Amino acid sequence: MPKNAFLGGEYLQKIPQWHTEDSCWKAKGVSQMLARNHLSPKTVAEVGCGAGEVLRQLQSHMAPECLLLGYDISPQAIELSRGRENDRLHFRLGDIAKEPDAHFDLLLILDVLEHQENYFSFLREIKPLAPLKMFHQVLDLSMYTLLHRDGLTKRRCLLEDLHFFTKDTALQALTDEDYEIVDWFYAPRSIYRSSTIKDKFRQLPRAFCFALQKDFAVRMLGGYTLFVLAK
Repeated sequence: MPKNAFLGGEYLQKIPQWHTEDSCWKAKGVSQMLARNHLSPKTVAEVGCGAGEVLRQLQSHMAPECLLLGYDISPQAIELSRGRENDRLHFRLGDIAKEPDAHFDLLLILDVLEHQENYFSFLREIKPLAPLKMFHQVLDLSMYTLLHRDGLTKRRCLLEDLHFFTKDTALQALTDEDYEIVDWFYAPRSIYRSSTIKDKFRQLPRAFCFALQKDFAVRMLGGYTLFVLAK
């Protein structure tokens, strides 16, 4: 069994920001999915909340009475999240599937499946915890990534990813476990992460191809992620 870098502190050493730089657009993606489907959950829990910045950002998009809870098995992540707590936002160290009587209106599973040794068992464990689940999945398997000799092994070593997905395999994993797909859409992660004029210019071919044919562009050039709402 691979060593769990999330428990021992190794992940924090490699990723000291714990991906908080992506939290703003992820929270907006969650909010967009809720708006598209006319949903106003009163209780929201996030599995693998990391430093808690997604929930902090999301709170501003939710009704004032909404209660948000973040769970993570990493002591280092929960320590980072403590400064983000308030009267309606809390964080807990532990496995949400083992919490007694845990039940929420909406469960967020953002960038978690790729880290699970057995993601099918994980999907079965979390299914009873909420009637609605929202997933965010990085789509690493693209022609662009595969043409780079170390494209996937670098992610494996740096980010502790055990599995890599396309849109089709991610959706199929959910349907295999009897999840009903309610809605889904792509998010342009590489474009969101472009901070300089040079970076934005390099993203033009990706954005142009995506405008012409979304699935083809994602399979060929990568750089996109997937938001999925499921029952």
